[in-house]
Amino acid sequence: MFSESVDVVSTPSGQPQELVWAGRRYTVCAEPVRWYERRQWWAEEQRAPLGSGPGLVDHEIWRVQVRRADAPETESLTLDLARHAGSGRWRLLRIHDALLPVRKPESA
Repeated sequence: MFSESVDVVSTPSGQPQELVWAGRRYTVCAEPVRWYERRQWWAEEQRAPLGSGPGLVDHEIWRVQVRRADAPETESLTLDLARHAGSGRWRLLRIHDALLPVRKPESA
C-alpha cells in the first residue's frame, strides 16, 4: 500500500474511465467498485473547518481493473484509487496484481 498521484478521467457519473500512471495511459476494462474507508483526518488536517463533514471522515475508494491503452491484449491490473472530496484529486493507493511475474526459486 502506498499513495501516488494519478490523473483520472471520469464518466459524467464520477466513475473512473481512464487513468495516467507512471507515464502510461490505462483504460478501465471492468465495472469499477466503490466504497468508503475511514481516514485519520486529524493526522492530515490542522483542524476541521465547520461544515466539512463529507470527505473529512471517509475516503472514497474505487477498485478498478485496467489495461494499458497502447497494449489492450496485456493482462489487467487491479488498482485501488482514492478521490479527495474537496479537491477532486486522485491517488493510487494499492496495486493488487504483480507488475512482473514472480520467479519460483530453483531447487538445489
